[in-house]
Formats: sequence, C-alpha cells, structure tokens
Amino acid sequence: MSKKILVVDDDQDVRSFVVTVLEENQYIPLVAQDGVEGLEMIEKHKPDLVILDVLMPRGSGIRLYRKLKTDEELKKIPVIMFTGIALKSFLKSQKALDEFQGGEVPKPDVYLEKPIEPEDLVAAIKKKLG
Repeated sequence: MSKKILVVDDDQDVRSFVVTVLEENQYIPLVAQDGVEGLEMIEKHKPDLVILDVLMPRGSGIRLYRKLKTDEELKKIPVIMFTGIALKSFLKSQKALDEFQGGEVPKPDVYLEKPIEPEDLVAAIKKKLG
C-alpha cells in the first residue's frame, strides 16, 4: 500500500514540484496551503509523513510543527521541514521559541532547505519512511 504524504506549503509552485516528485515515486500526495488547513488534513487523513514549510501567511509552519511535536496522537508522524530558512535560524527564531514557550525547540526529523533536487527529496522521504 502506498504511503500518504501531506505537503503543507503556501507556494503553488513548490506544492506542484513536491506533488510531482511524490507521484513519480508512487506516494499518495495530500496538499494543504497553510498550517490551519494542514492540521485539518492531518486529523482527517492521518498521513504517514508531513512535508512542512515554515513561513506561511495563515497558520505558520512553526505552530503546526509545535502541535505535531506536542500532541500525543500526532507526535509519531514524521516531519520533514522544507523551507528557505537555514536550520540554525529556525531553531533560534523568536517565533519558534515563543511557540514552545521559551523551551527548547525540538530539532526537526529532517530539515531541507529550498531549492532541492528531486532525488535529494526522495532520499529524505525514504529515510523517514524506512
């Protein structure tokens, strides 16, 4: 059975790129345009993996990431952060620290910086899904 992968990104071009890569590798893509829609899709479809952007206008990726890392039912879902922000900047950003109430921001399972080659994205997905 093919694995369901949710892509949460506000950029249509990025969503199209990731969906194409997923389909070409026999994954079932699910798509959300922001963190609010992403959480709804996660709760409804229980994806096997989430590919998540950080900066989005409605329902930030940081807020959704916090929900995924702190919710007992959702924290087993692996997350690939896929963003234009450097990892060091993400881990130290005030917005991320605020979301985690000043505590340590959990390091993402996989952190990919845009742009990326399709084969590198596929390698990261396979690594997380086994």
